[in-house]
Amino acid sequence: MDTNLRRAVPADAPALAVIHVAAWHEAYRGIVPGSYLEQFTVEVRTRRFREFLSADSAETYVAEADGRIVGFLTIGGCRDSDMDSRTTGEIWGIYLSPQYWRRGVGRFLCEQGQNLLASRGFTTATLWVLEANSQASGFYEATGFKADGTTKQLPLGTNLTAVRYRKNLAPI
Repeated sequence: MDTNLRRAVPADAPALAVIHVAAWHEAYRGIVPGSYLEQFTVEVRTRRFREFLSADSAETYVAEADGRIVGFLTIGGCRDSDMDSRTTGEIWGIYLSPQYWRRGVGRFLCEQGQNLLASRGFTTATLWVLEANSQASGFYEATGFKADGTTKQLPLGTNLTAVRYRKNLAPI
C-alpha cells in the first residue's frame, strides 16, 4: 500500500479524532470499561486534538493512503522521570483506522517514528502498551521493542496496568 507521511495541522483534528475513537473502541473493548469508552467521543477528541496540535508540544504525523488520513503517529521526548530525556525519545501513540489494521500502515508509522526520533539524536525509543492489549504487545515485539520491566497504573475507568517497551535506535 502506498502510504505518505506528513506533519499534522490543527485542521486535521476531526479526522484524527474519528480514527482515535474508532481505534480505542475496537482495541480496548473488553479491556477498558465500557462506561469509560462511551465518554471517549469524537467531539471531545476533536477539541483536544485542536488544542494539542495548536500547542505544538509534540510532533504528530498523519499517514495518508487511498487519498485520506488513515492513521497517525505522535512522538516526543520521553516523559518518564527514570529515563534520560536527552537520549531517550518516546512514541507517544500510533493509531489507525481499524479497517487499515494488518495492512502495513502501523509498521510504516512505527518505522517512521523510530527514524524521526533517531534523526533528532535520540539513541533509545520507549512506548507504553496496556498489559491486557496482547495485539499491540505482539505488534511492538515484532518490530523489535522489548518490555523493560517497568509498569504503571493508568486510570481509565479503572486502574489498568501499562507496560513500557524499549528499543535501541540505529543512528541516522
